[in-house]
Amino acid sequence: MQPDALATLQQHLSQALSQVPDETRRLFHGRGRCWAGLEHVTVDCLQGVVLVSLFREPAADELEALIGMLSALTEAQPWQSSGAHTLLLQHRYLPDSRMQPLLGEPPEEWVITEDGLRYKLDLGIKQNNGLFLDMRYGRRWVRQQAGGKRVLNLFAYTCGFSVAAIAGGAEHVVNLDMARAALSRGRDNHRLNEHDLSRVSFLGHELFKSWGKVKKTGPYDLVIIDPPSFQKGSFALSRDYQKILRRLPELLTESGTVLACINDPDTGPDFLIQGMAAEAPELVFQERLENPPEFPDIREDSGLKAMVFRRRAGPVVQASK
Repeated sequence: MQPDALATLQQHLSQALSQVPDETRRLFHGRGRCWAGLEHVTVDCLQGVVLVSLFREPAADELEALIGMLSALTEAQPWQSSGAHTLLLQHRYLPDSRMQPLLGEPPEEWVITEDGLRYKLDLGIKQNNGLFLDMRYGRRWVRQQAGGKRVLNLFAYTCGFSVAAIAGGAEHVVNLDMARAALSRGRDNHRLNEHDLSRVSFLGHELFKSWGKVKKTGPYDLVIIDPPSFQKGSFALSRDYQKILRRLPELLTESGTVLACINDPDTGPDFLIQGMAAEAPELVFQERLENPPEFPDIREDSGLKAMVFRRRAGPVVQASK
């Protein structure tokens, strides 16, 4: 991290901290490659906790300079007026994603709000803290669409989509994820928002071994697919996404909707549009949701892809392969 890049980061953070929103937001998104030399840096404001994440190892002198700049930042007026009380530096490039406190100590659990909904985060324990902030508009869209609907949330993680759906009046949400600890945190998130858990199901199973269980509780008006790009032993984007797409017609109602997502920067939206046309042609592409403005990207197709497909009425002629 060269001195000019460090100065750019300092200027950006000083400005961002002087106008911190009431809810959780990303303050700096270097991974969109809009600022040279800062492609490995992100900064999140978690309502009192500022989390700086490094996605590759800096040289020793660069790390020292960064820590010095961040420590000085806590003495400046923008920080003092922001209400922030804790500054954490996460070394995401390390196997344990070590969290280094620069001011205060990382709380084991921390509650934040997004669109008026509450979510519990883990800070200093795991690589990911429990809520992917770039999906804010996706959760908002689900909340707006969910009224009276049966929803299937695949790769549910900590059930952010489920919380949004129930808040939007969903009849029932089925969450599936092989990580039972993440689903347990999903229950916590629903309880935080005083939701009726009788309207929420949690299936701690691997998807490709559980189609029978998933289909049994259908059909669904809305299916959400938000997988990791790669999860060792369970999911690879290029190999497994098509397996999900071809199952969608048997999971959906006659007028069902799908929100299909990709977070891999090297995979564009055509992967889903073409894949859906090949595997489930009765589902027609409707729109790609916008990403929040705090996640700029040098290439539009490198950012998060949250794609809406709707089932069309009438018979569909399967294209020959």
